[in-house]
Amino acid sequence: MSELLQIQRPLPPSLHAMKTSCVNCSMHQLCLPMGLDDSDMNRLDQIIGRRRRVARGESLYRMDDPFRNLYAIRLGHFKTYQFNAGGEQQITGFQMAGELMGMDAISTDKHHCDVAALEDSEVCEIPFQRLEELFGMIPMLLRHFHRIMSQEITREQNAMLLLGNMRAEQRFAAFLINLSSRYAARGYSSTSFQLRMSREDIGNYLGLTIESISRLVSKFRKLGWLGVDKREIQLLDPVRIKALAAGTETCPMA
Repeated sequence: MSELLQIQRPLPPSLHAMKTSCVNCSMHQLCLPMGLDDSDMNRLDQIIGRRRRVARGESLYRMDDPFRNLYAIRLGHFKTYQFNAGGEQQITGFQMAGELMGMDAISTDKHHCDVAALEDSEVCEIPFQRLEELFGMIPMLLRHFHRIMSQEITREQNAMLLLGNMRAEQRFAAFLINLSSRYAARGYSSTSFQLRMSREDIGNYLGLTIESISRLVSKFRKLGWLGVDKREIQLLDPVRIKALAAGTETCPMA
C-alpha cells in the first residue's frame, strides 16, 4: 500500500515489509473516498507505513499503548476488548477487512482497548501525524475520515442499544444481520458466511452465556431460519431474522 518508511532497526518477524499500493488493494473502496486523482493517491501511498501480519491470537496493540498509527484491516478479522475491575474480559466489537482501528486513541494519545486477531490477519499501518498533514492538502480525505468516525460512533450507539434494551433472541438476530450487511458491503454473500469468532466470544459481546448462544442457534435452526455447519452460517430466512432484529416480529416457540 505504500513506499516503506525508513526503518532504523530490523523488523520483528510479525512485520511484513512489502510495497503495495492503495489503488490495487481490494478494500480501498471501503477505506478511501472515491474520486481521489492519481496525484492524491500517490501522496497517500507515500505516508502509509508497512503491511503488518498479525497471527491468530496475537495482539495488535494494548490498552494504554501510546498512539502512533491507525490500522486499516487488509485481510482477516479482529476483536476489541477491555478488562473490568474484576479482571474479566469484555468484548466491545468485532472488526473486519476494510475497517479502521485505533481511532479511540486520537483524543488522549493512548489506546483505550486491547485488539487481538481472530485469525491470521494483515493490516496497513497509517502514521496519524502524517495523515493529519495530508488532510490539509486533500479536503476530500478529511471529509471521508469524518464520515468514518461518525459511522464508528453510530456503531457504538447501536451496540449500547443492543445490550441495553433487546431480548436475547433480538440481540442474536441483530448480530447476524449486522454481519450480513457488512459482508455484503465487501462484495461477499449476505446470507452465507463463516463466523470468525467463537460462540463464547459472541456471548461475551452480546451479554449472554455460551449456553444461551447454543440454545439460540438451535432454536433458529428448528424454526428454519438458520443453517449451521460448524462455523459456516446460512441465513435461510433473512427477512424474518431482520424483522426480529428490528423488533417488528417476535420469535415463536420452536
